[in-house]
Amino acid sequence: QVQLVESGGGLVQPGGSLSLSCAASGFTFSNYVMSWYRQAPGKERELVADITSTGGSTNYADSVKGRFTISRDNAKNAVYLQMNSLKPEDTAVYYCNAKRCRPYVCSNYWGQGAQVTVSS
Repeated sequence: QVQLVESGGGLVQPGGSLSLSCAASGFTFSNYVMSWYRQAPGKERELVADITSTGGSTNYADSVKGRFTISRDNAKNAVYLQMNSLKPEDTAVYYCNAKRCRPYVCSNYWGQGAQVTVSS
């Protein structure tokens, strides 16, 4: 069955770095756009970054541009999020997402989430 498993979350001080990983299985990973979303307490889930199926193009939320980097390894069925210069407002549960749209149907999968806490 389809699985997206995030890892690498944790507690970090402001200004620090963390790297998230998402291991995918159960679908043809290289056909899917991969994204990282986050949801802070009391807020809606928001897009952090996404990367095309080939890895040739990326997109970032304005709030993380220049600090976060999304990448993928299609040979390993994995997507990554390198987070630098972390701020307290980056605290959230981070979710891995896989999406593919074809005529008349979209497939959309979510991971279980990884907690990232930025605090001194």
